[in-house]
Amino acid sequence: MKTHIRAACIAATLSLLTACAGAQPALPTTTTDQQPPATASQALSPMHSGEHGAMMMDAPFDAMFIDGMIAHHAGAVAMAKQALDEAQRPEIKKLAQAIIAAQEAEIAQMKRWRAAWYPNLSDTGGMHDVDMGPMSVAAGDAPFDIRFIEAMIPHHEGAIAMARMALQKSARPEIRQLAEAIIAAQQAEIEQMKQWRAAWTK
Repeated sequence: MKTHIRAACIAATLSLLTACAGAQPALPTTTTDQQPPATASQALSPMHSGEHGAMMMDAPFDAMFIDGMIAHHAGAVAMAKQALDEAQRPEIKKLAQAIIAAQEAEIAQMKRWRAAWYPNLSDTGGMHDVDMGPMSVAAGDAPFDIRFIEAMIPHHEGAIAMARMALQKSARPEIRQLAEAIIAAQQAEIEQMKQWRAAWTK
């Protein structure tokens, strides 16, 4: 990339809706790119691994994090939209709305970073050796609200694992700040869902 790209992004202040309303940390804004863009040498022959398909084992970590988290967030948004249609409890519908708002905003932000930082890098296939958790609500005889919780808790745990890895390996402050926001918001949602599950399954 011959020109220096600046991408100014609006931080999204996202509300974490639980039984008691809490605030979610705002998304980090994009700063001036301080690292060289990916080169052709970083896009070597992909390897195939599980459901992620082609994966670039030596791609930049931040590119893999973005690609993996976008796909992971998309799964959460799909489950949350299903909950808007099928959930019986208002608490689950409210949580679903919060998940959609927060994670769609984060997806949009990550796509802007991806375009600015790695415009010539093919899809990396996401992160390796990370259990992303369920990507859909399982069918079953239990009420949908319980099945949603049973799927979303481990899904959130997968996002937290990815975010903690980003805190250790990311070279970009924007990614580390996003990772901190993901951990804070989704850990709070996990605790709330566990409380609901305990109360609703007595």
